[in-house]
Amino acid sequence: MGEHTVHTDADEAHLREFTKAVLCDLHVLEEMMAAGKFETGISRIGAEQEMFLVDSAMHPIPYSTQLISEAGDERLTTEIGQFNLEANLTPLEFKGDCLSRLEAEISEIVSEVRSHIAGRRGDVVLCGILPTIQESDLVEKNLTPGPRYAQLNKVLTALHGEERVVHIKGLDEIRLHHQDTFLEFCNTSFQIHLQPNIEDFANSYNWAQAISAPVLAAAVNSPVLLGHRLWHETRLALFQHAVDERSPVHQGRSRPARVTFGRKWVDGSIAEIFHEDVARFRIILTREIEENSLDTYRRGGTPELKAWRMHNGTVWRWNRPCYGILDGRPSLRIEARYLPAGPTVLDEVANAAFFLGLMTALPTEFGEVRERMRFDEAKTNFFTVARYGLRSQITWLDGRSYSVPQLIVDELLPLARRGLEVAKIDDADIDRYLGTLEARVRHETNGARWTLDSLSNMDPAAKPNVRMRTLVAAMIRNQEQNIPVHEWPLATIEKRSDWIDNFRTAEQFMSRDLFTVRPSDVIDLAASLMEWRHVRHVPVEDDHGHLVGLVSHRDLIAMLASNRARSADEMVVADVMKRDLLTISPETPTLDALYLMRERGIGCLPVCKNGKLVGMITAHDFLTVSTRLLEERLTDDQP
Repeated sequence: MGEHTVHTDADEAHLREFTKAVLCDLHVLEEMMAAGKFETGISRIGAEQEMFLVDSAMHPIPYSTQLISEAGDERLTTEIGQFNLEANLTPLEFKGDCLSRLEAEISEIVSEVRSHIAGRRGDVVLCGILPTIQESDLVEKNLTPGPRYAQLNKVLTALHGEERVVHIKGLDEIRLHHQDTFLEFCNTSFQIHLQPNIEDFANSYNWAQAISAPVLAAAVNSPVLLGHRLWHETRLALFQHAVDERSPVHQGRSRPARVTFGRKWVDGSIAEIFHEDVARFRIILTREIEENSLDTYRRGGTPELKAWRMHNGTVWRWNRPCYGILDGRPSLRIEARYLPAGPTVLDEVANAAFFLGLMTALPTEFGEVRERMRFDEAKTNFFTVARYGLRSQITWLDGRSYSVPQLIVDELLPLARRGLEVAKIDDADIDRYLGTLEARVRHETNGARWTLDSLSNMDPAAKPNVRMRTLVAAMIRNQEQNIPVHEWPLATIEKRSDWIDNFRTAEQFMSRDLFTVRPSDVIDLAASLMEWRHVRHVPVEDDHGHLVGLVSHRDLIAMLASNRARSADEMVVADVMKRDLLTISPETPTLDALYLMRERGIGCLPVCKNGKLVGMITAHDFLTVSTRLLEERLTDDQP
């Protein structure tokens, strides 16, 4: 997530000096572009592979810093969450067998990480959002140590002011309230880098924007967040919320977010984006200024432009132009940052081949994309496919609306093949990677579709945590064999699984789909809910979502047996409910909950977070688990 050497106590004087350094760096960068100082005549590719670390229960394990230390591999680096890991792949010339070499290096790194985490009975998962991640994982103790992440969290949280409200609608709907940036722990990506000809950089960047929608549609792999089925690529919406520093006042003025697709085409020079990012987004990280980039440049050296690069790294465009130095030569590259990790290494490199082929063919075939498509159409396409994946309709260069699979198969794949051929990519690699993507699109089965279909196929009575663990376990099995996602069988819940890991805490075990009443509701409503839903307890919430009471079937029986039954028509829930409640937190161990219920002689425990109801555990839940345990153990004992 960028440069790690940052100041944590910069005063206004240092901030002014750093701002001057950013402006100086940007001036030098423009001079270098005008003077033709950048590497030309060669095209290079690169990639960044992010991944999740999980334990034997398929839950995230905060082990990245220890693993990096143990591995001693300079390609491995941290991400914001301690259960996230990033690998920076070796830059390659865009020719010959570069794609198969890219696949081999990613596979080698993933295997290396897997071998180190295996000592802790853990594993590696490639997916955009880990299905088993829980709100209890999104806490400060899982923030990766180091000044960059702590300072980012501190500054972005302070600038935003009020708590972040995350509201995303999909098949389900989620509303989260967070004061910090820890939601970003949920996300991992697979980023593709392309160094095009510097003379054509502006048009190449515009084409990268235009093709983002069809490339993303084939690749979406983040449909589930905290058990909710949302966008096919929920990662995009979540990332913007997670690092949004805009206060409600700034949002009301339509100030753009730091996570952005952009506002318009680049008209003449990529420097237009650099200017906008300095003008619109305040500097939030600083570092020691080690060089005067103008002096270095005028002495004939290659300036590192560290001040501007640090600022550029805190504006998260989905296609981001970046500066780098390789073998002493400066270069500009485009980072396609919108692709999720997974589902397999093969699938990821297939996505890369599709992107790179289109980036080679389309500028030659169609010239300036600004003359063929409105920017608003490209942006609308992008967020449409983020929501609906391969089942989207998007507008293409001729102004017509196409189903995404039809557009990819009939129009874009032949162009991508032509582009890879022009780049002199090996024929076997072209067939392997574009063939994988074509099969995926024809089957309309990407990572998101497989996840959603698997969930639909599972027993709806199974606990959410069981379903999520089943998904992750299936992902790992298929990823280890590098089977492309369109060939994966749907994930199914195994009868004899490690069920004990599904019930260690209340958060894993509790019922979330609750029916509640208000204190002022008629008592008949609570009684009806019990009858209709076959439950014995109904929680009582106020209008702000705070738990204020509980009505049980015993309370209703007691009411009927007393004289109060004569006036039942006038009674409301508040007249009957229990107010002095024993509650637990989502992190409470399940055994502790069981002991509490047994000692107090109660039939249910509300689960609360910040005074608000998030779930319930009942005696019936324990009976269900006990039944399963007896069935398995008694079956084992039979001859």
